[in-house]
Formats: sequence, structure tokens, C-alpha cells
Amino acid sequence: MGKLKALLLTEGMHGMISQVEGMAKALNTEYSHKIVRLSFPWNLIPPKFTPISQIILKDKIYITENEIPDIIISCGRKSVIPSIFLKRKNSKIFTIHIQDPKVSFKNFDAIVAPEHDNLKGENIYTSKGAIHYITESEINKDKQYLSAKIKSEKIVSLILGGPNKYYSFNPDQVINIFNQIKSIFVSQGYKIIIIPSMRTPKETIDLATKEMSSCGYVVNKVDKQAYLSAYALANYIIVTCDSTSMISEAATSGKPIFVAHMKAKRNNYRFKRFFELFKQMGITRDLGEKIENWTYNKHNEAQRIAFELNKKIKK
Repeated sequence: MGKLKALLLTEGMHGMISQVEGMAKALNTEYSHKIVRLSFPWNLIPPKFTPISQIILKDKIYITENEIPDIIISCGRKSVIPSIFLKRKNSKIFTIHIQDPKVSFKNFDAIVAPEHDNLKGENIYTSKGAIHYITESEINKDKQYLSAKIKSEKIVSLILGGPNKYYSFNPDQVINIFNQIKSIFVSQGYKIIIIPSMRTPKETIDLATKEMSSCGYVVNKVDKQAYLSAYALANYIIVTCDSTSMISEAATSGKPIFVAHMKAKRNNYRFKRFFELFKQMGITRDLGEKIENWTYNKHNEAQRIAFELNKKIKK
């Protein structure tokens, strides 16, 4: 019997793609990816008030008899209704939704949600942090990618996120992080690798180039190989606080991780629960705490959850 076929449904954001692909890889599937776009006004309306119909989609999802997936893995609000719709057309499809779907959990065979979301139910599988598509073997494979750019025995990699509903990422906050890194690490002889993400504004990358180029190497575009190489080369990793996904990805490296905190512009209680969990697990500390080495079990929840899901899928 060949591999199971999986259809991945997301809104196209990096964090969502990382999660659905991470689960598809861990389940050892052959997968294809569909970006979901909703028509107005459905793109503004919560899923629980949205009709279970293709009418809401800008781009209809057509599946022939030969293309019917064994599994649908969805992530994000806009992917909820298409997943339910396709399941109703073919009940044999096993549906997995990642994150809280904000509709009845019974619409899915399984829901995978981070522990800090505090979801409860018979078909809920909780992860400590976000699941993702980064693996230890990929990190090791791309280690040499940036090695010619930065020659030092002491390296810190800074992973930059970007503005979201909770963090504004304004220049003053970013410069404060840069100044902390200079004071704590550069003063001790460390070189810095700075890696942007898909959400990092060009203005922030330009600011990093201006403020930090003399301290190491700034990657000025999204580059997955550079991202992985930065993990492999680093003695320490710093990740901005706006992305639980990136912090979870960094934990695959097993390297000490500092979280660079910024002032939240609204109640960020879910982030606080996540930060506390990863501290208790011995994975992260706050930027500004003492530089020292610490260890933890390399963290990748996709494999653990996939093992449990495979038993349910086989049934």
C-alpha cells in the first residue's frame, strides 16, 4: 500500500504552512497544498455564522475521483468551512484541523491545538507549543550554508518576526532589542546572524542592516536555508516574542533560546501561558537573563502527535 494522500488547506501564512506541512510530513503522507481565499463578506464573518458551501470561496476546490485525499489537514479560520464541506461530500476523508476552529469540534475527526489554548474534548490532541515542519536533519544538512558569511566560534542567531494583533514591532522596540544584544552578547565577543521571517517589514530589515551589520551578518530576505543554517551555527538563539511558531521551531535545535519581549498592545494571555510553559520545560529564558548554557530534550511535537493520530486513522 502506498502513502496516504493529504490535502493541506491554509490561508498561506508561514506559521500555518509550517504547521500543516509538519503534520503531513510526520504522518508520512504525499501532500498537496491549497491556499484558501474567501469572497466578501465571508472573509470577515466567523466560521460559525458561515454557510457550509463553496459559495464562500473565491477559488472553488474541485476534486476528481482520482484526487480524493485520504486526509485533509487545515489550519486557520478561513480553512474551516472548506474542510467541513469536503468531509460532507466524502465521509471517508479523515479531517484534522490545527488550532481552535471556533465551531463544533464534532465537525473534525481530530483537532490539534497547543496546550496554552486550553481546548478540551475527546478528539483534541494537545501540543506543547506549535507543531511545525522543521526537523533536526534539515537543520544539520544546511549548517554550512552561512558558514562563509560569519567566521566565529561564538555566534548568536536572532530570528525576527513582525507586527501582529498583539505586538506593533515599532522601531523603538526593535532598536531596544538590538541594544540589549550588543550589551549582552556583542560586548562578550559574539557575532550575530539576523534572520527575517515572512512577516518582517522591509523597514525592520533595513534597520537591522544599519544597526547590526558591523556585529555580524544580516540576511535581507526570506531564505529557508539561511534560517536552518542559523540554528545549526548558533551557540544561542534569540527569537522575538510575537511568534509562538518560531519559538517552537527553534526548540528543534536543542540550543538555548532567549525570548526577546516587547510591550503588548492588547491582552496577550495566551502568549504568557506559552512563555511560562516553555520556561518550565527548560527551553527558553528571557533576553536579559544571564548568559549560560542549558540543555533540554530537542522539541518536536509533530512526531509524537502523528503517532497517536496514525492509530486513529488506521481504525
